[in-house]
Amino acid sequence: MELTVSDIAATSRGRILAGDPGCTATSFTYDSRLLEPGACFFALRGARDGHDFVADAFARGARVAVVSRDPGDLAHGGARAIVEVPDTLHALGDCGRLARDRMPDATVVGVTGSAGKTSTKDLTAAVLARRFDVLASPGSFNNESGLPLTLLAGGPDTEVIVAEMGARFAGNIRDLCEIARPKIGVITNVGLAHAEHLGARADIARVKGELLDALPPDGVAILNADDEMTPALAANRRFRVVPVGFDADPRHGVRVGDVRVDAQLRPTFTLSSPWGELTATVGVRGHHQAVNAGMAAAVALVLGVEADDVVAGLAATTGSSWRMQLERSPGGLIVLNDAYNASPGTMEAALRSFAYLPVAGRRIAVLGEMRELGAYSTDEHRKLGRLVADVGLDALVAVGDAGREIAGAARAARVDDVVEAANTADALAAVVALAGPADAVLVKGSRAVGLEVLADALVAGAADVTHEVPHDRGSLVEQSEPGP
Repeated sequence: MELTVSDIAATSRGRILAGDPGCTATSFTYDSRLLEPGACFFALRGARDGHDFVADAFARGARVAVVSRDPGDLAHGGARAIVEVPDTLHALGDCGRLARDRMPDATVVGVTGSAGKTSTKDLTAAVLARRFDVLASPGSFNNESGLPLTLLAGGPDTEVIVAEMGARFAGNIRDLCEIARPKIGVITNVGLAHAEHLGARADIARVKGELLDALPPDGVAILNADDEMTPALAANRRFRVVPVGFDADPRHGVRVGDVRVDAQLRPTFTLSSPWGELTATVGVRGHHQAVNAGMAAAVALVLGVEADDVVAGLAATTGSSWRMQLERSPGGLIVLNDAYNASPGTMEAALRSFAYLPVAGRRIAVLGEMRELGAYSTDEHRKLGRLVADVGLDALVAVGDAGREIAGAARAARVDDVVEAANTADALAAVVALAGPADAVLVKGSRAVGLEVLADALVAGAADVTHEVPHDRGSLVEQSEPGP
């Protein structure tokens, strides 16, 4: 997308402090480190004030800066422009809305849910790309800054936009939909993520339902047939609803069945629907990805993608960093890095998938606390400790204040080795003491815990020993019978 300085000023109710109104920005960012020459830099205020980086942005080749206060004499000549606006975050949203206006024929697929948003978004984009020119949110660009940047990356050839939408408060998704104007809405599930801010599951369902509220009469909702909140979400809707899941009726939904995982935890499954039956394998890991893939397939089938292309697109999907990322250290330790974030639903999915990983030695879970659960925190962390025992893991390292609840419940459920760690460094020391070269370690916790540092250290060899590894290092995981 290209916008002139005049476009930016007009849509954001700003004024041009310096530069040529006809000067054109060819890319958009709020991070000066990621800036490309010719970009428009939005000086957002957050943990760090973007206004402190305007000079750096211009030094790196920015053509336009959008600010909410005069940054001083930083623009020199018509090649650099400054637009002053009342609020830079709102201005970014306004520019995203303008970008959407300039892609009137593009179909927007909004993806939200308490867990699985990013995986489902990636799967959907991969399948749709077999037929369409697709634009998708990079990583987890799912908020009031990330979604406008996604739209601003589009252009006249964009046919489908797959937009991930997150929410920490009521109204967040409504605001994102006002910018993106989705025609298809996907809700992966309704769990307790961000319950501290959103409330009980019924309240969370209403927040996720803001996506459905925004759909037009000819829109389509893709909902989880296995989620108990789906009937309420689907009730009294004026558009088509396509349920997806193990309990879906294949006459009008997409039923997922016959799920099997291979030695690298990649699922193969069947999908039965009004469009016929197909068998698919996905490149992302975890039994739970079968339903996410079913939702992606449903979107594609609704939009007319052929079954063969659905299968090929699902197979071509690769996972994002720190999401069920399977690696091996030089000494042979298997590390399943799922440290990007954690909620009760994603913790359960990761633990159940980890239990199926073929391992010659022991399975060790390193679990960080789950943040933003509010009144549900104690119960959910205790459930997690019991789940460690239920899936048959051999050892647990629980990290953080709430980790005590995980550890206590795991001990009560007779998990063999349980260690409490105050922080990531202590957790790493505990894993080094526990793990052997034939073992596997799952690493997962809330983003704020920062357990990806621990996972990276393990992959680099922090827990390796000097004796010979008793299996073939050429294969990522040893072939053996899966766990429970």
